Amino acid sequence: MKDGIHPDCPPATIACACGNTFVTRSTRGDFQVDVCSACHPFYTGTQKLLDTAGRVDRFRKRYQQKTAATKAAPAPVEPAAASVAEPSASPST
Repeated sequence: MKDGIHPDCPPATIACACGNTFVTRSTRGDFQVDVCSACHPFYTGTQKLLDTAGRVDRFRKRYQQKTAATKAAPAPVEPAAASVAEPSASPST
């Protein structure tokens, strides 16, 4: 690395709206954020599936109908092979 071209990165305190604070290094200095890893739904595991217009329920209902229909349907029965009648041998006189 070349000397003198990199900015100075002093320790900075980051404060979240939830009350969590942590120290990192930043050229910006101390600042506040709205969401951090301690309160973000994706990282905390509290993320909920947004169901707009019932799409998820509609998908689940359709999927259940298909699987229920395939499980409830009887196995296909193959038609019995038609026996081919051999021509009767007529006695030739």
